[in-house]
Amino acid sequence: MNGSLHSSSNVVSIELKRGPSGLGFNIVGGVDQQYVMNDSGIYVSKIKEDGAAALDGRLQEGDKIVAINGVQLENRTHRAVVELFRTAGEDVQLRVQKKLSRHMNGPTSPRPEQESAVSSLGILTVLAGAAALAVFFFMRHHRRHF
Repeated sequence: MNGSLHSSSNVVSIELKRGPSGLGFNIVGGVDQQYVMNDSGIYVSKIKEDGAAALDGRLQEGDKIVAINGVQLENRTHRAVVELFRTAGEDVQLRVQKKLSRHMNGPTSPRPEQESAVSSLGILTVLAGAAALAVFFFMRHHRRHF
């Protein structure tokens, strides 16, 4: 997957029952609003407390939603995916690519501790900048609630 933060072996099925306030999470992404560089996928940006997703517990912030009720989300605009969620019915079947755990992204060979700390600081700086940009762009667009 181009630039994806996920491995295809981490795909799971999650069925959620729509509650009074919807499915209980927000999304970002799409071909028109890339959230991850070189990846136009749809990602969970926020899990709402006491919503259907939070009560179920399997869907997490950062997970990539690859299909809704069997409909693949690849190459779709944000608005088109929002519409799929709105018309998905009461019981919604999601195919989700789970975000990788931090321990799975670690180095495979030992490195000097000082070099590792410097690399980690650089990575954190880049991630903080990317997060700030993502928040900026996210706030410029209307939030979508489900």
